[in-house]
Amino acid sequence: MVKERDVEHEPRVCDAALARAFGFLGKRWNGVILGTLLSGPAGFAELRRAVSGISDSVLSERLTELAGAGLVQRSVDEGPPLAVTYALTQAGHALLPALRELTAWATDNLPA
Repeated sequence: MVKERDVEHEPRVCDAALARAFGFLGKRWNGVILGTLLSGPAGFAELRRAVSGISDSVLSERLTELAGAGLVQRSVDEGPPLAVTYALTQAGHALLPALRELTAWATDNLPA
């Protein structure tokens, strides 16, 4: 008879892709900005109003990170007046099902 303590178990390891996803999306404001852009393109001022509590410098930094990751596209309309718009890329839109599930889970399981 084999005792439980004599059986070797594989060490628990978090999936590397999941760890990368939470490392990036879990960074403060990234998920909220992406969720805000799910309803369509927005300008900087509109995003700043929609994401309550974020500073201009942090919003700018996060938008740059999200664009660098290929999730957000920055478009400039030379105008006049000059207008900068941010929109989800195809990769950003691919997050829609996951963000909807996270929202539903949070509604059901996290206190408001």
